[in-house]
Amino acid sequence: MQVCEAMSTPVQIVLPNHTIQQAAQLMLQVDSGALPVGDRDRLVGMITDRDIALRAVAGGKGPETLVRDVMSGEVMYCFDDEDIEHVAHNMGELQVRRLPVVNRDKELVGILSLGDVATLHGSGAAGSALGDISQPGGAHTRI
Repeated sequence: MQVCEAMSTPVQIVLPNHTIQQAAQLMLQVDSGALPVGDRDRLVGMITDRDIALRAVAGGKGPETLVRDVMSGEVMYCFDDEDIEHVAHNMGELQVRRLPVVNRDKELVGILSLGDVATLHGSGAAGSALGDISQPGGAHTRI
């Protein structure tokens, strides 16, 4: 099974110059804890509810803080034509729960979450990835 068969679409993006309040409102609207950050048709980062809580709120920053100030600039992604088991394994190793999905022209076409993997591919690949993600360390612990 390929990623394109499991990913969620359409994709909502937030701009680097949006506020974290705007990002949080969009997360609420689309019922997602993470949004890709785009700038002129380029994927430049990801912002999560965790970024807002730990990098902004816990650091004393207010709702007018810009997304660019708290987003994760290191963008990890997968391709829409990749094998889902391979990508799920990589998600576990990278310790991420969601990945932006791009086509071979590097255009953002979807988001792949562990929930997507579990729903369409069964709990084996998702469970393995979740076990790896749940280990201490990884990109999600950096503040």
